[in-house]
Amino acid sequence: MYLKSHRLLLAAAMALAAMVSSLPAPARADIYRYEDPEGTVHFTDAPTDNRFKVFMRDIKKDKKLRTAFKLPGYARNPAEFEPIITSCSRQYGVDSSLVKAVIHAESGYNPSAVSPKGAQGLMQLMPKTAQGLKVADSFNPSDNIRGGVRYLRFLLDTFKGNESLALAAYNCGLGSVAKYGGIPPYPETQTYVTKVLSYRNNYR
Repeated sequence: MYLKSHRLLLAAAMALAAMVSSLPAPARADIYRYEDPEGTVHFTDAPTDNRFKVFMRDIKKDKKLRTAFKLPGYARNPAEFEPIITSCSRQYGVDSSLVKAVIHAESGYNPSAVSPKGAQGLMQLMPKTAQGLKVADSFNPSDNIRGGVRYLRFLLDTFKGNESLALAAYNCGLGSVAKYGGIPPYPETQTYVTKVLSYRNNYR
């Protein structure tokens, strides 16, 4: 029942993300999420109090903020990675919009990003994963993107093209997806899958 309820929650969140991405450009805004004590999840683009936390950033506003404030370590213009993304997407047969969405969700286009768990670079490769993919330098954008796209191709092949399962495995590992026979009941992973698929639709 626990897994089923979380799958229903994920489906509802994905439906919300699809609805938001289909709105005209001026209507786009950050989406906020709040789960009440009874377990009901609330979404809004106009939070009424501080219990609501950012669930999904508006892509266009996110880019403008990074450019305007020139945040340390962030790419001033994500378009600079377009050539390598296009090249690797063609080489491994992965949708370039999906690659951009993963980069956006993983690092916000920060080539120097390091997660608390040690994942590195644009596509947040763990050191052991990078080593297995023969990535020489995870902080080198070309090396990192090539390794990340190659890994996405492997995951997509493993799950017979199912993007949701591939993304779940990218976030929490193959073992967890295999254990639960689907997207694991981890809020972080469920949120991650929803965000990436929503970003992918925006990049298309």
